[in-house]
Amino acid sequence: MTPEPSVPARAGEESSAPRALAHLSALEAEAVHIIREVAGEFERPLILFSGGKDSAVMLHLAVKAFAPAPLPFELLHVDTGHNFPEVLAYRDATVARHGLRMRVASVQEYIDDGRLRERSDGMRNPLQTLPLLDAVTDGRNDAVLGGARRDEEKARAKERVFSLRDEFGAWNPRRQRPELWQLYNGRHAPGEHVRVFPLSNWTELDVWQYVAREGVRLPSLYFAHKREVFECGGMLLTAKRWGGPKGTETVRKLLVRYRTVGDMSCTGAVESDATTVTQVIAELMASRVTERGASRADDHLSEAAMEDRKREGYF
Repeated sequence: MTPEPSVPARAGEESSAPRALAHLSALEAEAVHIIREVAGEFERPLILFSGGKDSAVMLHLAVKAFAPAPLPFELLHVDTGHNFPEVLAYRDATVARHGLRMRVASVQEYIDDGRLRERSDGMRNPLQTLPLLDAVTDGRNDAVLGGARRDEEKARAKERVFSLRDEFGAWNPRRQRPELWQLYNGRHAPGEHVRVFPLSNWTELDVWQYVAREGVRLPSLYFAHKREVFECGGMLLTAKRWGGPKGTETVRKLLVRYRTVGDMSCTGAVESDATTVTQVIAELMASRVTERGASRADDHLSEAAMEDRKREGYF
């Protein structure tokens, strides 16, 4: 089998602090409980798998939750057509390694047949909503597990672990349900579905410490490497066919890594020399900016950009 295009965490890079390990074990137990609850409450759940670090950790937890039995969920990836090649290669290798079932919803197909129109700014992340909702409807999926965390963004901080979506896939903050004592309400009317976020209470640092402890494989983009980038809107974007650079924007080759992975048109790199999990963790401990705040242009479209998209059915 061809080696996977990923960088495995090293066994010696896990945290040595007992308190940190106990904290991670508690988060893991909570996430496993949520994932098993989904299996028990819903008929056709699926996992959103982008190949990013959060979905990689969630998939690791799901596989662990049902081992040695096979994973009872299928995977769905909404492919923008502008995804990083390294991430797509990692996605396919991971699916093959675990013997999983995955569907791919293509934004490019929707643009080609006229169901979607290309945006003037070249961003395709906001175009993922319609293919996602159509895929959920076609698959008759009543639960969709995602890797979103509350520390990422203020709209996500407002969302429950079990988040009800109406028959149009939209999220209404006023329909939030209480979740006392880890009791999750999965009831929904015909046509509605529930988004489930097992990593809600995790932080970016928790994710990386868990990656170190468990040896979770990640795409190489998360570690420092030389890359051709240009500055646009205060972010270092990859120069590709989607539309950049323009005008006076100059391509430079810098040592960078990615804190989050999405569409190339809106995902910025950060300058870094962190090539190992330990170095990434040390870098995060000194950071005062969230990963999306530092590297996601689609969140800067307006003050309420994420909440507006979630109301329309976005992740």
